[in-house]
Amino acid sequence: MEVFNRYAPFIQDYIYRSGWKTIRAVQNAAGDAIFNTEDNVLLTASTASGKTEAAFFPVLSLLEEEPPRSVGVLYIAPLKALINDQFGRLNELCAEADIPVTRWHGDVPQSQKRRLLKKPSGILQITPESLESLMINKYMEIPSLFADLRFIVIDEIHSLLRADRGGQTFCLIERLCRLAGCRPRRIGLSATIGNPEEAGRFLAAGSGRGTVIPQFEGGKEVWRLSMEHFFNTAPQADEGKPVYIDAAVAEAPTDTAPKAADPGMGYIFEHTRGRKCLVFTNSREECESVCQHLRQYCEAKHEPDRFLIHHGNLSASYRESAEEEMKDDDSLLTVCATATLELGIDIGKLERAFQIDAPFTVSGFLQRMGRTGRRGAPSEMWFVMREDHPEPRALLPELIPWYLIQGIALVQLYIEERFVEPPRTEKLPFSLLYHQTMSTLASGGEMTPAALASRVLPLAVFRRITQEDYRVLLRHLLETDHISRTENGGLILGVTGERIVNNYKFYAVFQENIEYSVHAGSEELGTIVKPPPVGDKIAIAGRVWVVDEVDHQRRDVYCTLVKGNIPAYFGDVAGDINTRILERMYGVLAEDKSYPYLMRHAVCRLAEARATFRQADMRGKPLIHLGGKMWALFPWLGSYAFLALERFLKLRCGRRLGLKGLSPARPYYMQFTMQADEEAFYRIVAEEASAAFDPLELVYEKEVPVFEKYDEYVPPELIRKGFACGVLDVEGMRRRVLGWRKNLTLPS
Repeated sequence: MEVFNRYAPFIQDYIYRSGWKTIRAVQNAAGDAIFNTEDNVLLTASTASGKTEAAFFPVLSLLEEEPPRSVGVLYIAPLKALINDQFGRLNELCAEADIPVTRWHGDVPQSQKRRLLKKPSGILQITPESLESLMINKYMEIPSLFADLRFIVIDEIHSLLRADRGGQTFCLIERLCRLAGCRPRRIGLSATIGNPEEAGRFLAAGSGRGTVIPQFEGGKEVWRLSMEHFFNTAPQADEGKPVYIDAAVAEAPTDTAPKAADPGMGYIFEHTRGRKCLVFTNSREECESVCQHLRQYCEAKHEPDRFLIHHGNLSASYRESAEEEMKDDDSLLTVCATATLELGIDIGKLERAFQIDAPFTVSGFLQRMGRTGRRGAPSEMWFVMREDHPEPRALLPELIPWYLIQGIALVQLYIEERFVEPPRTEKLPFSLLYHQTMSTLASGGEMTPAALASRVLPLAVFRRITQEDYRVLLRHLLETDHISRTENGGLILGVTGERIVNNYKFYAVFQENIEYSVHAGSEELGTIVKPPPVGDKIAIAGRVWVVDEVDHQRRDVYCTLVKGNIPAYFGDVAGDINTRILERMYGVLAEDKSYPYLMRHAVCRLAEARATFRQADMRGKPLIHLGGKMWALFPWLGSYAFLALERFLKLRCGRRLGLKGLSPARPYYMQFTMQADEEAFYRIVAEEASAAFDPLELVYEKEVPVFEKYDEYVPPELIRKGFACGVLDVEGMRRRVLGWRKNLTLPS
């Protein structure tokens, strides 16, 4: 009651009108932290637990007690769709107190933005990219906009902890506060934080405050979970075998898939009828393919189309219409989606989520499952794992169903350890350093090298970058005309730099492909990369179209709807799998434990994989002889340690081992031929790992490994250093290699 009594009267009225009998534990704990401390607050609670209200009830109450002279709350979210969703909720909450809520992103009319600039107040909702634009284009307005900023709320903060976009966000926060002369408290919200203490330090960096992480009893999580496996053609793994299952979700099909249907797609088609569902895929290409298949099944069964599609390459109108249709509680449609619907957008009471193959992260799994189970129902996720039958003479690594094993490992890690991936704080973000240097010059105008360095290098995200590194960068930018010197010795943007900064795509630090807008008549469908010639077909918006015209100068594609089924391509998608997941995958294969969520086919396919594991004597032995001079290595390392090992074997050990033809299937295994025997392999790699070596030795001669969006503008020596010392997990790789020689055992 103490927290409730501190709430402003209009908040109390809102709670009464909503019919709440009591405030939740998360709201009580958040209120205590926000009302009774001056620290930042990291609020972690399950999806749909009321985190937004938990943060905003006390924040708005404090603003009501002492109204700010400018924008009082800056709300930063990773998606425009999330901002739009929260806009309605916050408007309803703030209307009675006459606290204005303003959205600021590319789809918002200029008139609303001008209104805020004229009279700064209330809550401003913004994406990192729009905040970057605001800092550059409205630089002189920042002091008046934010002079009395009290709080910065960062929603879905976990999505910003592992990439340059998060670094950009916190650079902008520090720069804004310095320019406006304000010292707001930061509040981070997330359902999936792996290491809260480390995330709390990340949230607080550069703020001059500590971080409070409220502890509270969140209640028991109830899941309905199933995992089924399908070979893409008959027979299935359980054919002719007696199987007992005790799955948490098991029911008879609700309808019948067409004959000759892909078994996995048919399973989804059968179990989505009469329900509101989401089908998650790991790429936009797969999303298009799945939607095409499911719509074709409707056509084959002479049924109305009941499938929608939602991913980042679709036009805003396509995405928003799917969101609106799903918000209707009476809707019985299913949306095929990527991570665009993974974050906290409320699309009503979803009954079930499907996940095709395993996601890359525990965080992604939890976020996707958290889309369901709102309004009192348990969360429900059905995994659908698919693979082709191995060829008759396939080698050992191809006999293991990697996605099935990975899916089990993700679930078990959370159930057993509550493991979620921690922040990535060890990077050397030279691409972001370039970006923030150019942004600082674009917004602030001419400044001396020392003044520029004093504004950029102290930003918390650049703590591992030295003054010498920065001098190397500035000299390179002068040589390439990205910046230039004035007669006074000051630095300004050069002609090349101005061309980059003045493009709207500069505001984003995530990698983008060169995209073409796709039009059917007057309707914009979305964007694609690599448009085909006129007369060829493309896949977008869950349908197939024939290309009528390609305008390469304007980057437009004009097309007409046709029937058919073809693959889509939207650019490369990189996975980032943590070492703990690979280690738990080893455990799944090594143990005899059964998992209650596995369905009939999956039980049998896992049994086959474990039999393969035992027959190949893989327990405690990462190196397996495949015959002749062919070997397979199963290091059970995450993406960046695996990449370090791959290079370590080639560049440090290759000559001594007589190693050739190394072929990786990242991050599961690598195959190669070598002259050395098993004992010599372990001895040589241990000797090389024990010897002192510079991580730069794992970069190939003349290689410039461009990873991030602006790496191409950074001097090659810094790119090589950033890759070797900030991307490759050399220490993780070294520990694993030395452990092999020690006892030839692995974590179980």
